[in-house]
Amino acid sequence: MIKSKYKVLGVMSGTSLDGLDLAYVEFDYENSLSFKIVMAETIAYSKAWKNILKNLVSNSLEELQEIDQKYTAYLASAINDFIKKHHILDLDAVCSHGHTALHQPEKGLTYQIGNQKELSKLIGKTVVCDFRVQDVKLGGQGAPLVPIGDELLFLDYDYCLNLGGFANISVKIDKKRLAFDISPVNIVLNYYVSRLGVDYDDNGNVAASGQINKTLLAELNELEFYRLKPPKSLGLEWVREKIISIIDKHKLSIEDILRTFVEHSAYQIAIEINKSKNASVLITGGGVYNLFLINRLKELTKNKIVIPSKNLIEYKEALIFGLLGVLKLRGENNCLSSVTGAKYDHSSGNIFIP
Repeated sequence: MIKSKYKVLGVMSGTSLDGLDLAYVEFDYENSLSFKIVMAETIAYSKAWKNILKNLVSNSLEELQEIDQKYTAYLASAINDFIKKHHILDLDAVCSHGHTALHQPEKGLTYQIGNQKELSKLIGKTVVCDFRVQDVKLGGQGAPLVPIGDELLFLDYDYCLNLGGFANISVKIDKKRLAFDISPVNIVLNYYVSRLGVDYDDNGNVAASGQINKTLLAELNELEFYRLKPPKSLGLEWVREKIISIIDKHKLSIEDILRTFVEHSAYQIAIEINKSKNASVLITGGGVYNLFLINRLKELTKNKIVIPSKNLIEYKEALIFGLLGVLKLRGENNCLSSVTGAKYDHSSGNIFIP
């Protein structure tokens, strides 16, 4: 589908479980590729859905398939409500990431729920989805997928850093786009602060009140993952096996856990962005609102930290999944082998027509 303009709905659900991000976006190819986020919204997950999604890795394949059907129906309802609420009449496609249930690329496995053909039928629109599977079949990590958007939409920045469930970074070196997960962030911080009866650490105030446990910090920084070279990606399974198990054996207060983990994340991120001098670093994702984390990062680097508009902070990933869908519709590459480790660049995803 080659056109000069596209209007799509990008749909993203991340590992931090903040909610379902929906962004209605216009892409314009007339001169150079440009975009406009027309409207966007985050639909918070109910406690029931949050609990289900948090524990997906504990389910059998049969249970996951049953959850998949229910989640697909939930997605369709949320999308239909958004379209109706904002009176959207012109829509080329819904471009959806789904929600990661299983991600073990080293075993050739990745599974995102909500990527069923049924979604297209339930909303009566063309759906482009399931962007990871083909990449894993081609020997790639199936992640990260966002760097194609950094390559096409945000070339003015030396680094694009997303602070979500995980911190992931994208950079162009020697005419090649490289991107990878750096470390867990909100997936760990939110897990522990929830024990205080809140969903997230507002401004990082709880972390700021704690003390660094140097023994724990050293153990975290010595994990083998941090010595691996890209391409590399992280999943919930790794966090549970490596991070949570290490933290829990220290029996620390929530304040000290958060303080130590913020230091760990900031340190690992700083290692990457300090590989360049006088660089500009565009930071998006929910972690931007953790002011304590951002301030620690600023203290650990001399590079320029750029915080964009609220729409871009919160909906950059939904925006780029809209772009991935557009690229698939145009038959153009939307997965970069330099990023994922796949055999070659390719155009990934399924197109479902109602």
